[in-house]
Amino acid sequence: MKRLRRIRDLLAGRMDSAITEALLGQLQATKEGAWLAMAMIGGEVGRTGAHEQMRSIEHLGDEERARLVDELKTAIVTPIDPEDLFRLSRSIDDVLDSLRDFVRESHLYRVPDQIRFSPLLDQVIVGIDALENAVRGLASRPSGVVADALEAKKAGGAIRRMYQYEISRIFSAELTANAMKERELVRRLEIVGMAIGDAADAIADGAMKR
Repeated sequence: MKRLRRIRDLLAGRMDSAITEALLGQLQATKEGAWLAMAMIGGEVGRTGAHEQMRSIEHLGDEERARLVDELKTAIVTPIDPEDLFRLSRSIDDVLDSLRDFVRESHLYRVPDQIRFSPLLDQVIVGIDALENAVRGLASRPSGVVADALEAKKAGGAIRRMYQYEISRIFSAELTANAMKERELVRRLEIVGMAIGDAADAIADGAMKR
């Protein structure tokens, strides 16, 4: 039945919706991870509880990624090249994995006053939202995909600049054990920003080839 549906969509000139649905599922799980990290540093969720919840969120993201890979094996029509879709999915997975590491290390390190990381996480959410818009646009408004990807890329760049300011602040003071733990946590968020930039590049590259 799946094969027949795909042939029907091909004849009707439609893209394979199952692929974009899987990507959106991945992004939804990733956004949940970012909001959980934000709630944790704001004290709305305890670190132990956040660590446990993140495992469930990561599992959902892994399921959606596995669904995407499975769909790509038999896809007839894809919104962009399969190679770029795989790159995009892998980069989204990297975002969620790094958010998981941030939450886990926060649970382990017990660094006080983590609310200072909220501007970085704000930009993480901005970047994920822009990626969501880009994925939705693959079928509905292809001309806007590159612009949405650029917004995601800008968010990734903003995270990197904030990381640099945080590192400067940390190294300008006494290098205590807590300072080095802070450095590790902010580095995790820089890696999130880099993965958002990689995802933006993947979807922009794919859109430009169409």
